[in-house]
Amino acid sequence: MIANLLTAVRLLLALPAAMAFARPEFISPLLLLGLLLVAIVTDYFDGIVARRAHAASPRGQLYDHATDFVFVTAGLGGAAVAGEVSVALPILIAVAFSQYVIDSYWFYREKQLRMSSLGRLNGIMYFVPLVLISLSRVEVMPGHREVWTVLIMSLGYVLLFSTVVSIIDRAVAPRRSGATESERWGTRLRQS
Repeated sequence: MIANLLTAVRLLLALPAAMAFARPEFISPLLLLGLLLVAIVTDYFDGIVARRAHAASPRGQLYDHATDFVFVTAGLGGAAVAGEVSVALPILIAVAFSQYVIDSYWFYREKQLRMSSLGRLNGIMYFVPLVLISLSRVEVMPGHREVWTVLIMSLGYVLLFSTVVSIIDRAVAPRRSGATESERWGTRLRQS
């Protein structure tokens, strides 16, 4: 299916992108920007293609989101190695994604991912520092390296904060649903 192939392209680009973000000399800045644009375009179109082909499924959604996670975490991990974002950002993204999958499939016992608005926004925004780093390396604004550095680091800290908020929000969401902890555990035990 074409949608899965589009997603696979992004998955295949994760390692070269991570290497390129970690080691700027690995590939040219224009090629890195090209890889990133291909990743963003495939992310945008894979869901559209799946829905138009009436092939959208919970398994495809998991594949898409897991691929996004691998790509941005690898890229931001590489950027952290290069000192362009905090090492805490890719670590927190891994925690948030793990929580997202565990909550959806284990806690809520759903057969598909259970998204939140903040999590969705964060998922989109995790690509932005990668774009900014790529643009700074292409030298869209030559001589303004300090401006790029401040912008990228500031956005990284905003994403750190929003990721922590998302993790906390997802952790307390079950308590807002009205069920007591013992009722939730009892339901989980009966369904096991």
